[in-house]
This record gives sequence, structure tokens and C-alpha cells, in this order.
Amino acid sequence: MPALTRAEAETRARLLDVHTYAVDLDLTRGDDVFGSTTVIRFTALADGDTFAELKPAALHRAVLDGRVLDPAALEDNRLPLTGLTAGPHELRIEADMRYSRTGEGMHRFTDPADGETYLYTQLFLDDVQRVAAAFDQPDLKAVFEVTVTAPPAWTVLGNGVAERTGEAEGHWRIAPTPRISTYLLAVAAGPWHTVRTEHAGLPFGLHCRRSLAPHLDADVEELFDITRRCFDRYHELFAEPYPFDSYDQAFVPEFNAGAMENPGLVTFRDEMVFRSAVTDAERQTRGMVVAHEMAHMWFGDLVTLRWWDDIWLNESFAEYMGYQVLSEATRFTGTWTDFAVARKGWGYDADQRPSTHPVAPDPGAVPDTASALLNFDGISYAKGASALRQLVTWLGRKDFLAGINEHFSRHRFGNAALADFIDSLASATDRDVHAWADRWLRTTGVDTLTPVPAEADGGWRPEVARAGERPHRIAVAAYDRDGADPARLVLRERFETDVPAGAEAAATRPGPRPALVLLNDQDLTYAKIRFDAGSWDTLVRGLSGLPDPLARALVWNAARDLVRDGELPPAAYLDVARAHLPHETDVAVVQGVLGFARHQIADRYLPAGQRPDALAVLESLTRELLRHEDPGMRLAAARELITAVTAPAELRGWLTAGSLPDGPPLDPELRWQVLTRLAVLGAADRADIAAELERDPSATGREGAARCRAALPDAEAKQEAWTSMFEDDTLSNYLFNATAQGFWQPEQLDLLGDWVPRYYPAAVALAAHRGPALADAAGRWAFPGPVVDASVLELGEACLASADPAPTPALRRRLADQLDDLARALRVRGA
Repeated sequence: MPALTRAEAETRARLLDVHTYAVDLDLTRGDDVFGSTTVIRFTALADGDTFAELKPAALHRAVLDGRVLDPAALEDNRLPLTGLTAGPHELRIEADMRYSRTGEGMHRFTDPADGETYLYTQLFLDDVQRVAAAFDQPDLKAVFEVTVTAPPAWTVLGNGVAERTGEAEGHWRIAPTPRISTYLLAVAAGPWHTVRTEHAGLPFGLHCRRSLAPHLDADVEELFDITRRCFDRYHELFAEPYPFDSYDQAFVPEFNAGAMENPGLVTFRDEMVFRSAVTDAERQTRGMVVAHEMAHMWFGDLVTLRWWDDIWLNESFAEYMGYQVLSEATRFTGTWTDFAVARKGWGYDADQRPSTHPVAPDPGAVPDTASALLNFDGISYAKGASALRQLVTWLGRKDFLAGINEHFSRHRFGNAALADFIDSLASATDRDVHAWADRWLRTTGVDTLTPVPAEADGGWRPEVARAGERPHRIAVAAYDRDGADPARLVLRERFETDVPAGAEAAATRPGPRPALVLLNDQDLTYAKIRFDAGSWDTLVRGLSGLPDPLARALVWNAARDLVRDGELPPAAYLDVARAHLPHETDVAVVQGVLGFARHQIADRYLPAGQRPDALAVLESLTRELLRHEDPGMRLAAARELITAVTAPAELRGWLTAGSLPDGPPLDPELRWQVLTRLAVLGAADRADIAAELERDPSATGREGAARCRAALPDAEAKQEAWTSMFEDDTLSNYLFNATAQGFWQPEQLDLLGDWVPRYYPAAVALAAHRGPALADAAGRWAFPGPVVDASVLELGEACLASADPAPTPALRRRLADQLDDLARALRVRGA
């Protein structure tokens, strides 16, 4: 299907003013297709030709102003509308649309736990045309009036309040929306388990599959409390009230993203309904996603980007506001520590790859929707949010909020671009925000800041060396060793400075040179930090003695960057982790450090011959963490211990006993992890997998079984997994991911060697056939990541250079990033 170009969208926006979509969906036509009738009322602002988009299984009828159009005129996804005259028009489309199994369009899922079927739409970025005919671009906003016919026992949800009409059995009408973009249309249908409340005069709802009902019910109070608190906090910050008539949150199966900001009906991946034990950091992350999606009701839904080059206006703001508002309004006050550990590295990594782009790319860099889809990455989310945090530090919170509110007032229910936003900010301050935007939003790459503490008469000077071009306003923390306890570090002072520094900022500070100079304390800017030799020596001996968890997170991030940049041996990182992680009190930090140590250092950065020693270090470390008094810490340790243990008998003993010694009981998630590890080690068979699936016949259990079968170390199992991924279209997106996650294992490199050259042509063919979501999955999960070898790099580069067949844009981007990460791993090994 051809991608819509920016030029085409601009031409169509000049020609059309779209008023309403009347969309009628019939969800009772079987397992493969649903009925879709769309009536679009619009005005042509001049005489001209244009087109509407739809991607039907069958186009039955198309009528323009009473004139029947030839269905055969539909080419790919475009229906020509020729000879339009200036004035009002009506287009009616009657079609059958195909259900999706890839999380795009109208996704259909049957729950293996009870046989119930659920449907939901995911129409971002240009998938409304899989559900209804549309002029599918963000700046042609319109009112949506939706009716749905569904099986009588089902509940229908939508952007507005949905009610049974009584006109016919199973017939629903959803309240008309305000003017919204086409990609924000949302419908969900099925026998949902629903919990409702009211807040601020609006209906609030939580929805999930019936088989997850007990798990949702266990967390209802927490979820509603977070929702209410964030809702109230946004109303304290924003002058513009919540712009829709209800607020539903639906946890839906096989969802590709974390969540989607559909107005009035936010959809979340239903792994966020926790059916197994989780850490408090994971609850905090779920709360952040709730706050993030709610921020989109203003950033993205009320005011929407004009074209996709400004996706950061949606995502960077929601990311920043999600972390900030959650920390201000709820018990989760450590959000920025979690951001530093879990998100900041995502931005740094993306910004150092050849595929990097500015937070706000040049318009010419996003010429069509296919290229726009590639920018939903660590730049648009983590780097953009970090840039906004720096903007608030530089501009001041009061002026920042004044500029935001001016932006909402100017563009409510309309569209805006970067220039509009900067103009709104400029109206609230005397600072040169246009120059700031040029330096921060229009450039790529990561600056690096290094302290150069210098002795001075009567004190010391906090000089900072900068590799890069951006201005920074940062906090600097000076720490001394505690005389009574050498393992503790004591904050002497914290002060702000500008980089590059003015004369006054480099003034002498009182006292002797500190034991530790920590740049970017409080993580207020976006830059990699380094340490002078004295500070690093202090950290090697006393990192766990830093009293502030955010400061510790900054140090661990810096150590991670040092490893990735070849400046710190991977084994040295493990030594620091072994010494200090047992004393860590923040579970988000523990999860982040263990994850990097296990899956990057042990599996990729250390040569294969050193991997057993690394796993032994991690096994010892996680066993010690199992003795922690915090249940979340023990859970985080148990998860990584399971992946590090190499003794099958011990793993089998845990599975039989149903718990780890000194650790948590084995809930379904941990049982599948243990069985996966046994499969990898060749100590489980198909009978074991079938027995566990009988014990846990849920959707998650089905994914666990697929992962285990693919992980079995024999050629027959690998061939079956390969066939299901690349030669059969029946796998849903989640089952594809699970199978791919099981396939490539560092313990099985000898077995897997012959599969590497088969990967690239198979992935290219799959991407062309099954679309962007599966293309991304094939590049992300099915890539031979554990095979850290130059031959994988050479084959991949040849694939990217090939024009026949060429990888699709989604696969090309994912492969380019994987190959850059592989090249980095090879450099780290050779350092």
C-alpha cells in the first residue's frame, strides 16, 4: 500500500474541509471480516481532484454525491474522487474489512483460557483505512459518529460514552466526538470485565478480558487512585479542561505498543494487568504509562501535530509530563530515578546510531508516512523528554507552563507545528527560545561532560570539559567521604552552573577538592557524563554509599556508557556490580543494572569463553540479593538468577518445589522462566512443555510454551519454530515474538550457525508480506543477536545494500540499528 506523502497531504488539506464521519461497523459477520459503512461529509474549498483511503477485503459500493463510483477504480488503498466542485459533498463507502492478527487495524483475539473473543482498533499511524474509509492524515480533523452491531453478550467501547440503542439486538451508538484526527478513532468490543466509577462529573472505566478479572479487581483501587490524582493534577497545571466526555482505560490483548492515547478510550497492553508478582518499580512504570497517556489528551488529542515530523510534540511532552505528574500527584516519588535507569539509555543509544535524527526533524526528512513511523524511538520519547526537562530548568517552570497553556488556547481542537509551539513559549518569556530550539531540537548526537576539578587558592575550581555543541544548565554535586564510615559519601554542596561556563560559574568553591564531583546531579540535562580519576576511584569503593538513588542511577548509567564506548572493561563493570548492588535499596536501579549485566555484558560484550565466569558472578550476586528484606528486590533477583543458573538439577528442583530457596514462590511467570531455562540447557522436553501449558492454559501460557519449544536445542525444534515464523502466516504478533525470543540462545551457537544466513532473506520476505508490525518484530526479536560475529555483520550489510529485494522501511531501520549494536559489541570485545 503506497505511503501518503507530505506533499499529497498538504495538497489535500488545501482542498478539503472535513466535517463528519458516520461510521457503522458490523462485527457479526464471522471470524475473518467485519462490515464497514462510512459516510463522509466534507467541503471542497475549490474545484479539484483528490482521493480517499481504504484497505478493504471487498469494496461493495462507493457513492459520491449520489453518483455510483466504480469499485474497480480502487487502486491499492486509494479511491480517486475526481471532478469535485467547490462546495459540500458526501461520500458513502460500503465494504468488508479484514480482521488483523498483527495488532494493526481491527485486531481479533480469542482467549485460550475461556474461548471468548475480543476486538479492538489500533489505527496509529495510518491504519484507520483498515477499519473505515477516510482522508487519513492528522490535519483533516472531523467529528466521528460511530454505531456498532456486535454479538448481544458483548460490550462496545468507543471514544465517547457508548450505549445500547434498542434499535436491534447488539446495536450500540457511541456519542459523537469533538473534532479529532483520523488515527485517534477507537472501538473495542467483547465480553469485557468492567469496573466503573465517576470523578469530576465524568464516567471513568477500567476494562479487561474476563479471564483477567481477578487480577484487575486486585488493582482497581490503585489504578483508579492514580487516574484520579493525575487527572486532578493536570487540571491544576492546564487552564484547558479535559476535552472529552468520559475516560475509559481498556487493557487489551496482543497490543504492540505500551498504550495508545485514543481520546476517551486509552488502550493498554494487558500485561499491565498483573497476574504474577511484580516489583514496586513495575507498578510505578504502569502508573507512569497511565499519566503519559492522560497527558496525550491535551498533547496530541486536543492539539495535534500537523504532520508527522512533529511527533515529538506528542511523545516527548507526554513522556516528560507522565514522569513529572506521577511524581507530584502519587506515592511514586522516585519516577526520575526510574527514567534515568530505564529510559535515558534508550535515548543515548538511539542518538549514537547512524539512524539518529533530531528531536524535531527537518520537514524534508519525513517525506511520507512510512518514514514517519520510523521515528517512534528513543529520540522522540527519552531524548525529547530529557530536552524538555532541560528546557524547564533553563526557562523556569512558571514560564514553561504559561507557554504550554498559551499553546492549548491558540490551537485547541486544531493542529500545530514546532514553530507554533516555540511562538507560544516565546510569548511567556524574554528568553530566546527560538535559539534554544535550534540548538536542542534541530541537532543530533549526545554531548559528553567531564569534570576537570582544579586546585585553587583557598579552595577548588569546578571546571567542566564539554565534547559537543549544546548549552547546558546543570547541577554539580560535591561529595566527601564520611570520616566515621568510609563506605558512606556525604554531600558537601550542590550548585548549578552553565556549560559552557561563564566567568562567575567557574569561580572557586570553598574547601579542599571533593572526593567525588558528580556532574548533572538530579539528571536535569541530556548528556553523557564522565569522571575524573579521583572521582572514579571513589565510586569504585563507595558507589553504594551515595545517599541519593537518583545520583546512584546517574553513576550506573555513566558506567554503562563507559562500557559501551570501550572505556571500561565489561568485567570491571561486573566487579563494581558485585561489590555494590547487594547494598542497593532502589529496585529500579537493581533491575536496570542486572539487566545490562546479564543480557549485554554476559551475552554480547564478553567473549564467549568468558561468559561462564560472568554467569557465575551474576549467580552469586543474585543469590545474595535473594536475602534482601524487600520482596520486590527478591523478585528482581530471582528473575535474573533463573537465567544465570547452569545446573539443570537445581532448576528442576525449584520447579518441583514451586519456589526458590530463600526466594519467592514460583507464580506462572517464574515457572515459565524456569522451564525456558531448562529447555535452553536441554533439560526439558515437549512433554514438560505440554504439562506446563495444561497447568497454565492462558494466553501468556501459550506464549511461554511457544518460547520454550523454540528454545529446545535440537534441529527439529528449530526447524518447526522457523517454519512457524517465516513460512506460515498463522502466528499472531505475540506468538511470533515469543517464538523468536526462544530461538536464538547463546548456549546453542554451534547449533544455530546454519540459520544465520537464512535469517536475512526470510526477514525481508516476511516484512514485505505481513506489514510494518511484523517487520519490526522480525528485526527486533528474530535477529540473531547472541551470534556476535563479523559474518553476521557482513551478511546484514549486504542485505541492506540489496535493491532486489530491498527491505521494507520498517525492517531496514530495525536491521540498521541491530547491525550498529553488533558492530559496537565487536568493538567492545576487541577493546
